[in-house]
Amino acid sequence: MKLVTLDTCKSGIELSEELKREAMAANALLHAGTGAGNDFLGWVNLPSSIDKAQIDAINECAASLRAKADVVICIGIGGSYLGAKAVLDAMTNSFELFRAKHDNPIVLFAGQNISEDYLAELLDAVKGLSIATIVISKSGTTTEPAIAFRIIKEEIERRYGKEEAKSRIVAVTDKARGALKTLATDEGYATFVIPDNVGGRFSVLTPVGLLPLAVGGVDIEAMVEGAKAMEEATAEDVAFEDNISAQYAAVRNALYRNGKKIEILGSYEPKLQNINEWWKQLYGESEGKDGKGIFPASVTLTADLHSMGQYIQDGERSLFETIISVATPAHTVVVESDSANLDGLNFLAGKRMHEINKMAELGVQLAHVDGGVPNMRIEIESINERTIGALLYFFEKACGISGYMLGVNPFNQPGVEAYKKNMFALLDKPGYEEESKAIKARL
Repeated sequence: MKLVTLDTCKSGIELSEELKREAMAANALLHAGTGAGNDFLGWVNLPSSIDKAQIDAINECAASLRAKADVVICIGIGGSYLGAKAVLDAMTNSFELFRAKHDNPIVLFAGQNISEDYLAELLDAVKGLSIATIVISKSGTTTEPAIAFRIIKEEIERRYGKEEAKSRIVAVTDKARGALKTLATDEGYATFVIPDNVGGRFSVLTPVGLLPLAVGGVDIEAMVEGAKAMEEATAEDVAFEDNISAQYAAVRNALYRNGKKIEILGSYEPKLQNINEWWKQLYGESEGKDGKGIFPASVTLTADLHSMGQYIQDGERSLFETIISVATPAHTVVVESDSANLDGLNFLAGKRMHEINKMAELGVQLAHVDGGVPNMRIEIESINERTIGALLYFFEKACGISGYMLGVNPFNQPGVEAYKKNMFALLDKPGYEEESKAIKARL
């Protein structure tokens, strides 16, 4: 069975030969490295370029942190944390925090917001527990993670002293420059490199994602192998009929050109909820520019059938749906018969929860298609490192193809700077004096 399969038959789209050629041309452009944003294409052949020595180095550092800490705080924002959190949530017991004994350190996240309460509660939660941190930032000056790192670094140094703190802090940063690189060199922290040619939202298969995942007990070698298999399955020389990333990109763009402006990604497995969050950044930041782009939204089912389900079924017909389906669950739970049958559910007696969940999935798909919502279905064989690695690369490759088909540079993000300028002006950052006067006058 393939790690990932794609079914587009409920999309209502009959792809023209011209659109297929357009998708394959975009894929070729990624491999040729001659399109817009070509200085950020290091992710295209990343899985096949990761060797055992790199995996071993990451695992060795992770083992050192695992030996020292009950809790490892991973500091980063955007692509510097979303991929790791998505995979970790998928691969970890949903109720790990409630288990009496943990096989691995608990990985917590900071620097993805500027909430005073969040950071205060995090620090309170780790009182009495041994801590370490992984700080992830290309520059070391991004506001949210830089603030968090200041505070967590101070906490570690206060607890253990500066010398011991050095072994409890690992920096994932630029290879040669930037505030964090300078600090790591001066203090003697262990470091890993964020490749210059891999943007943050494509960085989950670099140490940005792999180090926190290894600390959390994820088999990163298997994850990379899954991604490598998908790299091969979506290569430039793979025909459109077999290239699922090209197919997904082509159908998305065909739907967009037919007025479907919103894509909802969903799954019937809550463990995949943060895959949705990672996907939203990947597609939103890659395609949302120049007044263009499919708006990425997400739902977790069946829970959201009792909220968003009404809009999806009967609301404005500007959306389409993509469902990540899991073929085989890891556990078995069977519905028992009840003599009173007050809930009227004895017709389900003897059935596995997975069968009921799958029938809900298929029933909803048919209802939504009948209601005018085109559907695509991505199936993974089970939730494991290989399938998740393959799924992530599938989405990355399709994103690059789709962005080129859309006619944008998928690898820049000019729009994210606007809020920073306003925030710095309001905080009276040196060098923003004139902007500060102007914006405060507006307020």
